[in-house]
Amino acid sequence: MKYLIAATLAFVAAPLAAQNQDLGEPIPEGQDVETIEEEGGLTGSVSFEGNLDDLGIAIPAFATDRNVATPANAQGTAALGVELARVITADLRNNGLFKPTGPDALPKPSFANINAPAWATWSNRGAEMLVHGYVRARSDDRLTVGCYLYDMALQSRLVAEGWVVSPADWRRAAHKCADLIYSRLTGESPFFDSRIAYIAETGPKDNRVKRLAIMDSDGANHRFITTGRSTALTPRYSPDYKQLVYLSYVDGNPRIYVYDIGTGRQTLVTQSENPTFAPRWSPDGRYILYSMAVGGNTDIYRVSAQGGRSERLTDAPGIDIGGSFSPDGRQIVFESDRSGSQQIYIMNADGSNQRRLSFFGGRSATPEWSPRGDQIAFTHIAGDFNVAVMNPSGRGFRKLTSGWQDEAPTWAPNGRIIQFFRTERNTGKTSLWQVDLTGENERRLPTPVDASDPAWGPILP
Repeated sequence: MKYLIAATLAFVAAPLAAQNQDLGEPIPEGQDVETIEEEGGLTGSVSFEGNLDDLGIAIPAFATDRNVATPANAQGTAALGVELARVITADLRNNGLFKPTGPDALPKPSFANINAPAWATWSNRGAEMLVHGYVRARSDDRLTVGCYLYDMALQSRLVAEGWVVSPADWRRAAHKCADLIYSRLTGESPFFDSRIAYIAETGPKDNRVKRLAIMDSDGANHRFITTGRSTALTPRYSPDYKQLVYLSYVDGNPRIYVYDIGTGRQTLVTQSENPTFAPRWSPDGRYILYSMAVGGNTDIYRVSAQGGRSERLTDAPGIDIGGSFSPDGRQIVFESDRSGSQQIYIMNADGSNQRRLSFFGGRSATPEWSPRGDQIAFTHIAGDFNVAVMNPSGRGFRKLTSGWQDEAPTWAPNGRIIQFFRTERNTGKTSLWQVDLTGENERRLPTPVDASDPAWGPILP
C-alpha cells in the first residue's frame, strides 16, 4: 500500500539537529469558548417526519444590535453576521444531510426578530426549519454569538444556545451553531467544531516533501506544523486534543514524537534504526501503539506516551501493523499477513487472544475503530483500494467508496463520517475525502497542497 511503502522508503538524509529545526511556528490557540444559556433553551419537538436529506433549512444572516468594528471582520459585526451564516450553511450542506439555503439568497432579519421571527416572511420559502442568530461586540473585544432553531410548521423554538468567543475564534461559534442544529435534528453527536491533521505533500512523485499540517474540519485556518526538512507521517490526535503523535524521519532513522499543540514543543517518545510505522494513542492517553520491523519480522509494540521501554504485543511470523484500540481500551484491531495476505485481526489489549476478523475476499488493511465502538473502518483491496466497514465481530461488511485508491480511514468524533485519502491514477496526486456511513454522500475536503494520512480529532473543548 502507498502509505506503508512511503513509510518504509521515504527516509530523509538530514542531520540530527533537524529534529528541532523542522518545527514551524506554534499553532495559535484561541481562548476557551464560553457557553451561555439563551432564553428559552430546548422547548419543542420536531414536526418534520420525512427523510433528513429533504429537510429544508433557511439560514439568513445573523443580526447585530449595532454594527461596530471588530477584529473578526474589517467591515464590522453586520458583515460578520453574514459570514457566520455562510459557514453554518456550508457545514450543513457538506454533511450530505439537509437542504440548507444560505444568507445570500434570503432576506436579513432584524435584531428584534431573533426571538420573534416574522413568520409571514418565511412561510412561502419552502423551508421546514429556520435558523436565526445574532452577533454582538463586547466591551472586552470578545464576541457573543447566539443561535436559535425554529420549526416553521409549529412556529416554535426547538433549541437556543450562545457562546462567547475571541475574535479569532468566530468560526468556532459558527461550527458550534451547526453542531447544535445537527444534534437537535438527528439525535447524533456533533462533529463540526473539530480539527483535522494530515500530511501535506509537495514536490515530484519520486521525491515528495511531507509536512505535518492541521486545519478546521471544513478546511479553514490551515497551518503547517513542520517545515518539511524531515519526512512526517501518520499523525493522530491525543484523546484530550492537546497533542499530536506522529512519525518523523531524521538522519534516516524513524522517531515517534508527541507535539504539544498549545506550546509548540515536541517530545521524543521512541527512536530506532529499524523501520517504524503507524503510532496510535490508547483511549486514556497513557500509551502509544506502534509497529516496528526487526530481523524481517514486523510486530506491534506499546510504549508509555512519556517514553521508556517498549513492550512487544505480537510475535507471529510476518507483518503485524496498524493497531487501533477499541474505545473502552480492552481490545486492539490490527492488520497482519500471517495468513498469507493482509487481513484484519483483533486481540486483547495485552496481546492475548489474537484472532482473524476479515473473511470476505480480497485483502484488508489499515483498520480503525469507531469512537462509538460499533464499527471498524478499513481499506479493502480487491483490485482497487476502497474504504469499507464491518462490525467488531467481523460481520456486516459494507464497501463505502468506489475509487481507484482510497485508503487510511479515520473517523469523525461522532462515528458517523469517515475521512480518507484518495490517490489519482497515473499522477500520484493525493487528496482528502469524506464519506458518510451510507456511502452516498462523498465530498472532497479542500487543502492547499496534496494531502494524505488524515487524522480527525475529537470535538474541541
